[in-house]
Amino acid sequence: MATEVETWTGAAQHDGVFSFDQERGEADGSLGDELLNETEVNGNWTPQEKALHEARLKAKAKRRLRKSSSRDSTRESLSESISGELGADPHSPKGKINANDRKSRTGKGRGLPKKGGAGGKGVWGAAGMVYEMEEPDAKDPNYDEVAQGDTIFAKVVPELNEQELEKMVNPIVQEYFEHGDTKEVQMLLKELNLGPHKYEFSSMAVSLSLEGKASHRELTSRLLSDLSGKSLSDRDMARAFDRMLKELPDLILDTPDATQMLGQFIARAIADHVLPMSFLDHYKGKVDCDHARAALDRAAVLLSMKKEIVRLDNVWGVGGGQRPVKHLIKEMNLLLKEYLVSGDLPEAERCLRDLEVPHFHHELVYEAVIMVLESTGDKAIQMMVKLLQAFWKMGLITLDQMNRGFERVYDELPEINLDVPHAHSIMESLVDLCYQESVITKQLRDACPSRGRKRFVSEGDGGLVKS
Repeated sequence: MATEVETWTGAAQHDGVFSFDQERGEADGSLGDELLNETEVNGNWTPQEKALHEARLKAKAKRRLRKSSSRDSTRESLSESISGELGADPHSPKGKINANDRKSRTGKGRGLPKKGGAGGKGVWGAAGMVYEMEEPDAKDPNYDEVAQGDTIFAKVVPELNEQELEKMVNPIVQEYFEHGDTKEVQMLLKELNLGPHKYEFSSMAVSLSLEGKASHRELTSRLLSDLSGKSLSDRDMARAFDRMLKELPDLILDTPDATQMLGQFIARAIADHVLPMSFLDHYKGKVDCDHARAALDRAAVLLSMKKEIVRLDNVWGVGGGQRPVKHLIKEMNLLLKEYLVSGDLPEAERCLRDLEVPHFHHELVYEAVIMVLESTGDKAIQMMVKLLQAFWKMGLITLDQMNRGFERVYDELPEINLDVPHAHSIMESLVDLCYQESVITKQLRDACPSRGRKRFVSEGDGGLVKS
């Protein structure tokens, strides 16, 4: 039995597990020496186990030393404070403990109050400090909106950069080309914060009009005239045209006639008092670009002509529906006569598009049919049918415009027959050919008027009777 107990205690020590007596010995600080002596006496451990066990005991001894040193320091400070309290005179002002004293109680620091006497709860601050009027904060829990008086809210519009300016200006100018209302453009510009890039609006509008029609350029000149002195200053206009003269080589790549057009824009702007008269004099002898020099020369020539003001008012022509009806009829007659002489279908198409009156194309159909009735031979019929067929396929002449043109001729055919005796027969042959070429519909062909009675030899038909 004694042998089993010794074996059990030796195995426990070998595994590094200690009993309750050993743990109590560690608290007393003498366990390491006793165990070490017992093991040396017994001689049951190997040298390696002995070295490992000594290292463990040394580590535990160091930990106990650190714990005991910290406890002793706290005890000493606590005992000193207690002894100081007991030894101090309770009737002495220095001996009393003031709970509101802001000096350091640990003895550290210079003995000055915290933040120079300006810190702490319920403290107004350092002596002699002057406070300014604080603005009410809306996030303050005690903020009262009613007690603050009248509040003025200001709308802040951020300033646009170059990319944002282009995105905002292009739709405005494109819509202006549709409605032509300069007041709406002026109202939209007031809502934008263009900042120092204000002059770029004029250059962008002119650039877009160069790629458009003549009516767009006329509208742009009117827009610049209306905005001058209101939304845009003379200096902004001058900077815009100066920039366009520098960018003219790039504009020619998209618009080959940009040089002549820009010269006309400058001349029109000077005539409308958008640009000063000294604008051209500023560039004399200072322009190296050939394109810019040509544009300035074009403007100088237009301004030097007689009655330049009247001429420059129509420098772009009168666009679209603003032209008089008589002028449009004259232009369409000239277009058809040139086509009968040259037979150039693309040129006729270009001239019709330049008129910009799609709602008035029924006049072209009417004039073409009248010209066929007044002509002699079949060549005019063939060419006019070819012209109407081409315009029909291109979409220049719609079904409604085609029907209106023929119906106008149908209504005036009795009067036309007074001047052209064979108008009915020519009209029937023209209508049949147009129907065969799919230019008109079957209903329009059937609506063609015919003679309502028989014709006799005495009436000049050569004895023929209409079937």
